[in-house]
Amino acid sequence: MVAPRLILILGDQLSPGVAALHVADKARDLVVMAEVTDEARYVPHHPQKIALVLSAMRHFAEELRAAGWQVAYTALDDPENTQSITGELLRRAEGAGAVEVIATRPGEWRLISALESLPLPVTLLEDDRFLCSTAEFAAWAQGRKQWRMEWFYREMRRKTGLLMEGDAPAGGKWNYDAENRRPATQDLFRPAPPRFAPDAITQEVLALVEARFSGHFGRLPPFGWPVPRAEALRGLDHFITHALPRFGDEQDAMLRGDPFLSHSLLSTSLNLGLLGWREVCAAAEAEWQSGRAPLNAVEGFIRQIIGWREYVRGVYFHQGPDYVHRNALKAARDLPPLYWGAPTRMECLSQAVGQTRDLAYAHHIQRLMVTGLFALLAGVAPGQVHKWYLAVYADAFEWVEAPNTVGMSQYADGGLLASKPYAASGAYIDRMSDYCGTCAYRPDRRSGAGACPFNLLYWDFLARHDDTLRGNPRMAMSYRNLDRIAADELARIRRQAADFLARLDRAEVV
Repeated sequence: MVAPRLILILGDQLSPGVAALHVADKARDLVVMAEVTDEARYVPHHPQKIALVLSAMRHFAEELRAAGWQVAYTALDDPENTQSITGELLRRAEGAGAVEVIATRPGEWRLISALESLPLPVTLLEDDRFLCSTAEFAAWAQGRKQWRMEWFYREMRRKTGLLMEGDAPAGGKWNYDAENRRPATQDLFRPAPPRFAPDAITQEVLALVEARFSGHFGRLPPFGWPVPRAEALRGLDHFITHALPRFGDEQDAMLRGDPFLSHSLLSTSLNLGLLGWREVCAAAEAEWQSGRAPLNAVEGFIRQIIGWREYVRGVYFHQGPDYVHRNALKAARDLPPLYWGAPTRMECLSQAVGQTRDLAYAHHIQRLMVTGLFALLAGVAPGQVHKWYLAVYADAFEWVEAPNTVGMSQYADGGLLASKPYAASGAYIDRMSDYCGTCAYRPDRRSGAGACPFNLLYWDFLARHDDTLRGNPRMAMSYRNLDRIAADELARIRRQAADFLARLDRAEVV
């Protein structure tokens, strides 16, 4: 009898057509799935994130068994659980007499290294659930002096034919981002995204997570994430029908009391493998073709998926495992306690962090232009910022989170991902949100009593990094504005910024 092979399925590979299953033999091979403490605690993941992944894994295992697969599933509280992926593979190999492991390449260099160190032959297959393979991205990047997502995105549009009219982009423009930067207003008729009541499997997982991970940052109830594919499809249908038409207008806006606005909340389902990029983009394109959704909304949504999502994955794998350790601006401050829920008088940070605690969710502008912007301006060590984002958001897996944090948000890669730092004053937050109206600070003051900390830190950031950033053409206007500030006022701003940062370091309420 031919020895079985172990087919490893990780918690973000919950797709029936994933590469490892595609080459497996139902009659011979053993599918291995394992809930392990190592994966829940290498950063202190939000309890909702842990529950989401474990419940989705259990539901997927049931689907595989129903489809005729042999599944060796290890629950987190199994007394024989070795609590590591590699430990479970070795245990299952010994029990089944298996001498080979087949896996779809993980989305983290950490796990790739662990699998490659196994004392068993391991075949890692390309994850072909993505539009752009790592080899294709490497070929695109080769010889380019500058990498820009916009040029990559246009190639993906041509490759897929999405929103194309022959060789030209629909509507005559590739990018409608300029039309997607409008502030939002409170609207009682904006439909909230669906929340899904936990079934028996999820209820069991929630009890387990509460017992083992209640010390992690974040609240577990009320849990409402889509877990099996059927719920993910319902979430997709709701977004396409009810929210997509307004998505473009509101995608950069922030409102108190409305954490979701017209965002899709599909990133968890996409990143777990419950949904695929093609079906999601096709559904959005069909809404434009039918006249039910405007082009600016549909293009902006599709760009996030086949543009930005694919691009950051390409950057992550092309740059290698050391990418997460980059620190071009030499930022060294510890992550302030306010990121873990300590009180702050800054309303925007209070809203974004509080929402993160309660929902394991914040949309991209809250991440980039509130929590990320503050860390950038304050000079927080990018490695600590990276680990925080990886821990607290339900959709955060390193292949997508690390480039967004290290490159886009913190400019720690020195401009590989973003052509300039996403540095801004409090005026941006005031323009795109209703946070500032109830804040203790004033966004229209750059120094003195009540001055917005984002204003103080913005000008201090520019002055602090003058030697590094002044030569960047995209920073020219910022430095012209800095040069217009009188020397005595700039000195006053910088002293006030230094005092603010000292209080931040002492963990005082700021």
